[in-house]
Amino acid sequence: MRRAALIGGLALLPLVTACSGGGDDKAAGDSKPSTAAMAAVVAPAKVEVIANLTGCKVKIRTDADELREGVCHTPEGDYLITTFPEEKYKLTWLDSAAIYGGKYLVGPRWAISAKPKMLGPLRKKVGGTIQDLEAMHATQPSPSPSKSSSKYGPEPSSS
Repeated sequence: MRRAALIGGLALLPLVTACSGGGDDKAAGDSKPSTAAMAAVVAPAKVEVIANLTGCKVKIRTDADELREGVCHTPEGDYLITTFPEEKYKLTWLDSAAIYGGKYLVGPRWAISAKPKMLGPLRKKVGGTIQDLEAMHATQPSPSPSKSSSKYGPEPSSS
């Protein structure tokens, strides 16, 4: 099943790359597609497909209606691949993850959680964008100290 999805995606690759501007081509004779280009064709993909593109043998830890998660253990570090059946589930997941902050590699209906130093190399393999969720999460400003504040917080007003 995985092989059929990958072959089907690769069959569409010439159509996708033929429509690109071609401004970033390294050499005119280089017809070998990048892994990231292949990932874009098969994405949104299954956890196993993304894991295969990153070079890991994944262990599925969650298989639910809203998402599937798999863990990859590599010498560089461990990372979590999460896929979603619909984009709205990914957006809800990212919104929830924003509470914790951090950076994530995000693609169509998938996200990868890893140490920040791993995200760049993983992006070269599967594409996507690196999103900083701390920037998305609005924190409430802390109250400024006042003369009526004690070490236990502000004193109640007498009005």
